[in-house]
Amino acid sequence: MQLLAGAVLAPIGVGRAADSVGPPLRIGVSLSLSGAYANNGDMQHKAYQLWMAQVNRRGGLLGRPVELLVRDDRSSPDAARAIYEDLIQHNRVDLLFSPFSSGITYAVAPIADRYGYPLLAAGAASDEIWKQGYRYIFATIPPASRQTVGFLTLLADAGISTLAIVSTPDVYAVTLVDGTRKWASEYGIRIVSTQGIAAGTPDLEPAARIARESGASALLMAGQFDESVRMTQALKRIGWRPAAFYASVGPTLDKFGDELAGDADRVLATSTWEPRSELPFAGSADFIRQFNSRFNQQPSFLAAQAYAAGQLLEEALKRVGRLDRRLLRDTLASLDCNVIIGRYTVDQAGMLTRRPPLIIQWQRGRREIVWPPEVRTSIARLGL
Repeated sequence: MQLLAGAVLAPIGVGRAADSVGPPLRIGVSLSLSGAYANNGDMQHKAYQLWMAQVNRRGGLLGRPVELLVRDDRSSPDAARAIYEDLIQHNRVDLLFSPFSSGITYAVAPIADRYGYPLLAAGAASDEIWKQGYRYIFATIPPASRQTVGFLTLLADAGISTLAIVSTPDVYAVTLVDGTRKWASEYGIRIVSTQGIAAGTPDLEPAARIARESGASALLMAGQFDESVRMTQALKRIGWRPAAFYASVGPTLDKFGDELAGDADRVLATSTWEPRSELPFAGSADFIRQFNSRFNQQPSFLAAQAYAAGQLLEEALKRVGRLDRRLLRDTLASLDCNVIIGRYTVDQAGMLTRRPPLIIQWQRGRREIVWPPEVRTSIARLGL
């Protein structure tokens, strides 16, 4: 595992204020500022704003001030498609940032590819996006198919050998489950039950009961924030405490602990970054401080992902030296450097390689990093 390697970008916030010349360099983006993903979209919006302010203090990009054109896609793939078409055809933006979520990114990726706009995916991990043959989309976070490898490692190390899975049909959740199925046997884990549920199912108690009756020692809930909360509540109601409980997305957010209080304890999840100053990622501690100062709140991993996309775009443009989207695409395809969430380097499809995600666990009211061992802040608490 290589969390850090390659070139290290300049620390954030470094550089004197400088006057930009020329017209603004306009970057378009649709974000989920309302709808199901509103909290996530807001966090990424703030990170892009912070990045833009810092870039402009350093003189902008290519000697031009950066201007963000942000549109609300209302957490809708169809709305996002229309927005990206409009940003390119009518607003004539110079560059693009990606929307939040695998599903919405999947919807706009062919548009960016058709018009030749490089797209750094700061909020998408589904492998399916990178199986379509697109040439202009680049991952900034580990693929969903490998995001439970650390969880499976923890199970194997603890002697936990049976797993039940509950999943929504969300494109990210489906890829996560497919990856778990692929890797489980490698770690001696037997999947004894798999259930599909509709996204937004209000009561997950029936699914929890079926999982318990399967004889599984561990449970994986693949979905979005609401499913992670509702499954945690359902487990409490039926009185089942699996030896290990993993839920995607939800436990990585402060809101999970706010809603569940002590019931969040011991829940595991995958994260790409945590607001911990001890993480060995260049600029990470400074990013936490500056985000807190500007917005009076802790940044989540979603904010860090968006900020990292800005760092990568800035570095690639410096290397190209002019606004040439084809050369920018080629540079992003070959770039090997470190940003605040760790190492960036991609394969021929544009999928991130060589950087494992983190596994976190709620312990005593806060998230702790429990895997990989070289960056953990606590030992995983597993078992009955």
